[in-house]
Amino acid sequence: MNIGEVAKSSGVSAKMIRHYEEAGLIRPATRTASNYRVYTAKDVEVLRFVRWARHLGFSTTQISALLALWEDRERPSSEVKQLVTQHIDDLNERIRELVEMRDTLQYLAQHCKGDSRPDCPILAELARQTHCD
Repeated sequence: MNIGEVAKSSGVSAKMIRHYEEAGLIRPATRTASNYRVYTAKDVEVLRFVRWARHLGFSTTQISALLALWEDRERPSSEVKQLVTQHIDDLNERIRELVEMRDTLQYLAQHCKGDSRPDCPILAELARQTHCD
């Protein structure tokens, strides 16, 4: 399969396929005499795995570890669970930070009149933070 066919079949763009190849997430494609990349059904399977892992927020490093665990049929499932549990903890921290940002912005938006007057607590708060270090 060429890169366009693999992109369509895997749901991963050709640009991202090349990126994943450079990052070492997928094996380098074999090349034709004309230097076109050639992929296999296994490559499509790996790309689908990578796409889903990215969708779940895993980093390139984490995906690399997950791929190694997936390919190791003798791996203990505890290693997989540990990696996923750490990712859940990281996601919970990011969610906490996002909720805090949202709450701050909601508070500021509620206190901004949003009319023709120039005073704006949103800008005042942003400017105040520039003087805090």
